[in-house]
Amino acid sequence: MVERDGCNSSLKALRVLRVSLVDELEGRIDSLLDILVSREVFTRDDREEVLCHLGPRARVREVLDILQCKGNEAADIFLSISSHHQQEAQIHRKEGNADPPQSVEYKKVQQKHKDVIKRRSESMLFYNTRHGEKILFSEHYVNLLLADGHQGLDMKRHEVLTFGQKRLSLQQKSAVQRKITPAELFLSTNGKHPVKKVLVSGVAGIGKTILVQKMLFDFGGNRDHLGFDFIIHMTFRDLNLIDKPTNFRELVLRKNRHLAKELDNILENDHKLLIILDGFDEFRHYRSCDVDTFVTEPDEDAEVVEVLGSLMQGELLPNASIMLTSRPAAINHIPVGCIDRFVLISGFSLTEVQEFFLRYFQDSATADRMFAVVSANELMLTLCYIPAFCYIVCCILQESKDLSGESPKTMTDIYVQYLVALLRSHTQARAQTFCQVQKEALSKVVLKLGRLAFLKLMEHQTLFYSSDKDVAELEGCILVSTFLDKTVAQEPGCTEEVYSFAHLTVQEFFAAVYCAVTDHPLPEALQQTTSPGEGSSGGHLDLFHRFLSGILAERNANLLSRQVGLSCNKEKVDSYRQRIIKELTMLCESGAPILNHLHCLFEQQDPSLALSVEPKTLQVNVSDETLSQMDYNAIKYFLNLTKGEILELDLTGTGVSCEALRDIQPLLLRCNRLWLGENILGMDAARVIADVLQVSEHLQQLGIGWTDIGDDELLALSGAIRANKKLEELWLEGNRVSYRGLLSLSDLTPYPLKKIVAIWNDLADTDPDSFCTQESITVSFTDDGIWEGWGKWVFKRCEVSSNDKLVTVLHKVCNISVHCLEGQWASNFYKQLLQLIKQRIEICTEDDMLRKLEKFETILSF
Repeated sequence: MVERDGCNSSLKALRVLRVSLVDELEGRIDSLLDILVSREVFTRDDREEVLCHLGPRARVREVLDILQCKGNEAADIFLSISSHHQQEAQIHRKEGNADPPQSVEYKKVQQKHKDVIKRRSESMLFYNTRHGEKILFSEHYVNLLLADGHQGLDMKRHEVLTFGQKRLSLQQKSAVQRKITPAELFLSTNGKHPVKKVLVSGVAGIGKTILVQKMLFDFGGNRDHLGFDFIIHMTFRDLNLIDKPTNFRELVLRKNRHLAKELDNILENDHKLLIILDGFDEFRHYRSCDVDTFVTEPDEDAEVVEVLGSLMQGELLPNASIMLTSRPAAINHIPVGCIDRFVLISGFSLTEVQEFFLRYFQDSATADRMFAVVSANELMLTLCYIPAFCYIVCCILQESKDLSGESPKTMTDIYVQYLVALLRSHTQARAQTFCQVQKEALSKVVLKLGRLAFLKLMEHQTLFYSSDKDVAELEGCILVSTFLDKTVAQEPGCTEEVYSFAHLTVQEFFAAVYCAVTDHPLPEALQQTTSPGEGSSGGHLDLFHRFLSGILAERNANLLSRQVGLSCNKEKVDSYRQRIIKELTMLCESGAPILNHLHCLFEQQDPSLALSVEPKTLQVNVSDETLSQMDYNAIKYFLNLTKGEILELDLTGTGVSCEALRDIQPLLLRCNRLWLGENILGMDAARVIADVLQVSEHLQQLGIGWTDIGDDELLALSGAIRANKKLEELWLEGNRVSYRGLLSLSDLTPYPLKKIVAIWNDLADTDPDSFCTQESITVSFTDDGIWEGWGKWVFKRCEVSSNDKLVTVLHKVCNISVHCLEGQWASNFYKQLLQLIKQRIEICTEDDMLRKLEKFETILSF
């Protein structure tokens, strides 16, 4: 029943309850319209306007829009009518709430469907299974970590590279974000609202398709814990082949002809139907699913994107349950207003990694020994939390006899060993090296795969169809099935083979190999400079550049030459090294974002290269990147090889933790300017910072704005500042500091603290004039040079931020009053922000984000 508690007016109730009203009233909208006309709330013209919209849900939305224009009294009548209708519907449901018994034929078709599903899902297709090799799903499935909630990834970065820190964050919040099992996906969390549409997201290789196979396997094996009569499974890579109008009935029957006799009954009982749509990010039309032309009947022909969009938004088969899977890169294009539950796949926990090893090696002693090898290698252990990586690591261990050679230190090391291990395995060549004839044959195949990987990576493509001429060139090549997965998509009258690399990162690795060992020119820049507002491509070549750097490193170049017969051109190697030195020097001097260059340097593992970087000033900016342990390793590798003072280290908005601060504490001691803002820093982190302040001979400027620190943390810092007397500027904006906390710093001004910035703190009950005698303490905007510099710094960050990050910053810096804008710097700063917002609005394709940006446009258009 519609609840209005807590709403100040019926109009407000309509806005607050809009989503639930659409769900509740879609089945009764026509009768409601008649009553609204008879009660003279609506005119006949209003009714005609509503009926022009296709689909009951679209009609409910139009009714709600019209009511917003008619005022509070009309809204009040409407809510009264709809509540009465709901009560009648509930009585009707109670009188006949049991599902009618199904026919014998229905049950026979149901069992036939389960048998088909069982046969299709009983074998696990590992990432490079040999032809004819059968691996039982039941013997190799390992539980995945699923959690309620939606954790979007900042798409400035490559999603796999972001994953490590996100996984740690998820595990730290496990008490809040409840872990769930596949059987619980469609169970209501609060007992009130039914869960009909579930979005499962996760990075490439994390196990989304394995989760789907688990659900199909359980359904086919009569494990009816999901409670559905039928599950229809569709993949978007298969749906991509449809290039003419179709309907939902045809989509179902394409691979489920055995359902034809009972399909009408199945669709009529759509509340007992689950439709799984796997791989939304692979859909050719994924940007266009938020359709406004709806299909409402299963037999109604339309473009495939309209059929699927209508299904997602509940206009078609509104009572059916839908499960979508997608990589994070595409979820912004899903009409999330219709999603009842967001689920994040976080891969394996440490226990599941161990179980995977046991199932892979099929011997507990071997599995334990191999796991011990991996546990001693931080990089490999971190990668193993992603199931696809875990498989790659196991391949290497199996073929290289416990990593008896040099243990891999970088991502490229792992993938080069993976390439050699699979080539040995699938050619049955167990000798230390391949013979010359084998090398020539293998190198040709690797180059062809590399060319395909490179060309498609540049075009943002991960699926390759057999009709593509680049794929046709691989026909007849040995070992193609070793690295490419193949699925067969069938259309009436034709069959199309669809290929993809076993994992996104495998494609990036092959692309880098091709670029390194052929005459193809090196990419012009290590850092991609796409418009962050578009949010689609920034960072997608980061890992490609890291692989390229690692392959051009001497140790991996030698290994590829020795084992596979692929050699890197010496001039290309020298040219690349000079470029790294030149670009790193420039970035250190300018303070521009530097993280991916540090990773490229780390992949080289050549100290002489780092020592050749000799900037006039050492500024390291890794701000607005959620840092993983691999990121910290790259930062430490570079800075530990450099000497002297670090002029600036910018860790703003990196998610830096207390443990990470302890890990890099020796580096913090060398910093002149240290920025830690926009990270949640508790008392433990404050103590680490205090330890640095107490002994550092260099630290003069410290930024800890928007870190949620309060008076207690500030007291800990003030004692350290008092003991050392080196710090000159302290930025505290946007925290929980009160007048009492600021008083703890009063004896430290103007020496050593020449400047304390404390705007946007808990000082509402404090008269700003009370700080007039303390010229060093700033609690409100002024018209001096520091704010002009602050404005330039904030705007520079906004320009390169994604829309999500931009909105986060706007929430902070738009908390202002009009009198603050009298200064020239403030006027210029907020005009620039307004112009940036307008530019982002012009290219924004996401409705929810568009509303947020338009809100700030209104705020700043004074």
